[in-house]
Amino acid sequence: MSADLKQRDQMSVHGDDIEKRSSEKNAPVEHDTTDDIPAAENSALVLKQDLRIIPLSAAIYLLCYLDRSNIGNAKTLNSETKDDLLSDTKMTNYEYIIALMVFLIAYAVFEVPSNYFLKKFKPSRWIAFLMVSWGACTMGLGGTHNYASVTVVRFLLGVFEAGLFPGLVYYLTFWYRSEERSLRVAIILASATLAGAFGGAIAFGVGHMNGASGMSAWRWLFLLEGLPSMLSAVAVWFLLPDYPEEASWLSAEEKALAVRRLATEGSKGNAKPLDWETAKATLTDWRLYGHYAIYVGISAPFSSLSLFTPTITAGLGYTSLRAQLMTVPPYAVAYVVTLATAWSADHFNARSLHSTVFSTIGAAGFMASALLPPTAYKERYGCLIVAASGSFACIPPLLGWLSSNLHSTASVGLAIAMNISFGAPGQIVGVWIYKANEKTRGYPTGHWTNAALLFFVAAGCLTLRFYYRWRNMRFVNGKGDGMIRDFTY
Repeated sequence: MSADLKQRDQMSVHGDDIEKRSSEKNAPVEHDTTDDIPAAENSALVLKQDLRIIPLSAAIYLLCYLDRSNIGNAKTLNSETKDDLLSDTKMTNYEYIIALMVFLIAYAVFEVPSNYFLKKFKPSRWIAFLMVSWGACTMGLGGTHNYASVTVVRFLLGVFEAGLFPGLVYYLTFWYRSEERSLRVAIILASATLAGAFGGAIAFGVGHMNGASGMSAWRWLFLLEGLPSMLSAVAVWFLLPDYPEEASWLSAEEKALAVRRLATEGSKGNAKPLDWETAKATLTDWRLYGHYAIYVGISAPFSSLSLFTPTITAGLGYTSLRAQLMTVPPYAVAYVVTLATAWSADHFNARSLHSTVFSTIGAAGFMASALLPPTAYKERYGCLIVAASGSFACIPPLLGWLSSNLHSTASVGLAIAMNISFGAPGQIVGVWIYKANEKTRGYPTGHWTNAALLFFVAAGCLTLRFYYRWRNMRFVNGKGDGMIRDFTY
């Protein structure tokens, strides 16, 4: 039996989703089935869950992303009158980049422990705590006056925001089957594109408050965008449901159906937390590192677009406040494309192919922008829309693909957190590649780097897809040991 198959075996034995073995070698495993659940009952339950969970989760991530990326708006807001973040704090562009990088280091370090605490303290409690904490940090940025204070507060912001996105992806595994997750992850992730669009529009409006009460507009921006996170934490504490088996708004029959739907996949609210055996099996399951490597590639475009879209649009001939407003269309288009892609990936059960196609589209957008003359503003703005759409759209299928190939509650939580933590080096790359001295040249380093990394994502998806297909064929041909389990791709 191959090493990675043994590791999958260990994960199943020591996790909470114990597979039933056949007494005969190479015989298929008998699973509980949900095939006989009436479609109407299943759809009604899923819809009921959706209405309770998805809008609230998307709103939480929108607030998180808004508070993370608004520093990019603050950098260019009212820069023509020297009332921007860098001018008021006497920061250099290099110091600004360091402050961005420190956030990402904290983000990477604290993702895995945060997912552990999400399970230990319940999702509603832990996420509400995180919201209060990062909201306070965001408001604190409005009171910073130098490089040191900006860097310290950004580090703390990274600590508290680290657990949210991997936590929400993990949280969905308590409620949804693998073929249902990509679309819902996409709705949540797409709220980041909405946050980008709202962030630009909000910054445009707040920019007109420059000098109000003796404060620069960027300080008002942090104060006004941090407060909603703190206030919303109260609603999250009371309204975000934790696990199906504890949901008071589900009938006894609906609770039983919810548990039955996830009998052979998904995570369990009453499952034991991560132990060493499950952690060891997950950490040494080497195929997962293929997923992690792919996520490194997509993280640089995600990071750079999140933080530098106002800078990029300012390099397309738009003034400070106009540059804020022009960030709205790329994010608005990306929102629609991301949702459509995720629905299609789930509907056709072809997540790797969707990520391959849209990472290639994103790469083409960046490459075309790099090849066009710096003064081709309209054409390069169109390329920005294409690049943003492709970059964001390929992420939800990647996360759904990973979670659908894991088989215990504890391993899902650890692997998702590790996957996003592995993206930190890519995100750090993303903060360095859009160089201030390349504004008149159209930022070629940033565009070429993102294009190359997105082509790497496409190649990685295809490689891992062929590997999983080969493994499935090997199991079907009786070369397993009775632990026959299909990989999805």
